[in-house]
Amino acid sequence: MRGVRLALMLAAVVAIAAGSAAAANYAQETLDRYFRLEYEVAQGSTRPVVSGYVYNLNPGTPAERMRLSIEALDGSGNVVATSSTWVLGNVPPGNRAYFSAPVAPAASYRVQVQSFDWGSRGGSSN
Repeated sequence: MRGVRLALMLAAVVAIAAGSAAAANYAQETLDRYFRLEYEVAQGSTRPVVSGYVYNLNPGTPAERMRLSIEALDGSGNVVATSSTWVLGNVPPGNRAYFSAPVAPAASYRVQVQSFDWGSRGGSSN
């Protein structure tokens, strides 16, 4: 009985690890083929806020659990601060989803897709 429990526990650990490993790493050029970002910066009550939309250009497959990287740049284009934010809900195929995040004051900003998971083809979207 103890051996069965140990085997089940090991199988669960392997399944969890395999699910985590399923998320692929993509080069920025590849991400640019799948997603387009539009954003603007507005002054919030205490600091600037970067907000906008991420567009999913991949037909038929939603993007889920998307996290964006936001880099604050000085006048020379050097990164002076970094932050990240989650996209609200899923990004439906051929559609867009909203994001918004307070950021450190800077001359400009660069927003990029940091991570995401592909959902099921034809799956639901939030």
